Amino acid sequence: MYGNDAAAALGLRPVRRRHWGRWASAVIIVLLLAAVVRAFATGAIEWDVVGEYLTADMILEGLANTAVITAAAMLLGVLVGILIAVLRLSANPVANAVAAGYVWFFRGVPVLLQLLIWYNLALVFPSIGVPGLWEGSTVEVMTPFMATLLGLGLHQSAYTAEIVRGGILAVDRGQTEAALSLALPSGAVFGRIVLPQAMRVIIPPLGNEFISTLKTSSLAAVVTYGELLQSAQLVYYRNNRVIELLIVVAVWYLAVVSVLAIGQYAVERRYGRGFTPTRDASGPGVRGRARGGVRARKTMGSEA
Repeated sequence: MYGNDAAAALGLRPVRRRHWGRWASAVIIVLLLAAVVRAFATGAIEWDVVGEYLTADMILEGLANTAVITAAAMLLGVLVGILIAVLRLSANPVANAVAAGYVWFFRGVPVLLQLLIWYNLALVFPSIGVPGLWEGSTVEVMTPFMATLLGLGLHQSAYTAEIVRGGILAVDRGQTEAALSLALPSGAVFGRIVLPQAMRVIIPPLGNEFISTLKTSSLAAVVTYGELLQSAQLVYYRNNRVIELLIVVAVWYLAVVSVLAIGQYAVERRYGRGFTPTRDASGPGVRGRARGGVRARKTMGSEA
């Protein structure tokens, strides 16, 4: 006899376990959230000002600049990061050492400091260019946009390089060797076998880095680039509505991050097709096999 039959035979009945601590913690969390919401709602914040500037032209222009610099910095970071990742995987010790030093430097120096270094590069190099082809004043070349692009993009490339390298190393080397034994070109092996599997490992952290770069772009205000926070600062310097304008900035950041998170989830599902998540393999699948085993034992018992 099994389960309920055995319990009934012994005169026992199941008793639902009560999770008093779980319910108490849930009530406390709800009360704290309600208190925070009430404090903001009844405080000295003028919410009509928030609504007024949420779609103001200057704020929307700053939002557009934030989107442009984020996309450009991520593009630069991915392209340079892939190159650095390839060098890190190279058997050439010099190339490997140079790539490791690159990652060490750009990952170790704070982003804010990198932005300031690029913006003031004219102190070290008054002019930059290609000898014999083009040369220009560093002050004119290193605009706020260019300084922000290089600061965010090269900083991001160091992290992207490690993400890509980790994704490639996560692919079983035996698959690459098997493909090469079939006389497939190296490019086809990488593009059709290694990369699709590596993308499953690369996309989640790379998506998080995209979101991180979006938020880090607010540091560009120190080099006077007209992104979202800089635009809000120009407004509240005039009307002194600091908190209201910062709430506007927070709302737009949350909205854009939510859209990016949805896109990241869709891309993860696209590259995750055909692969069973670990929790499914150890969850329902195991329980299904367990139920099958019970049914088999019941059948054997009945036959006996």
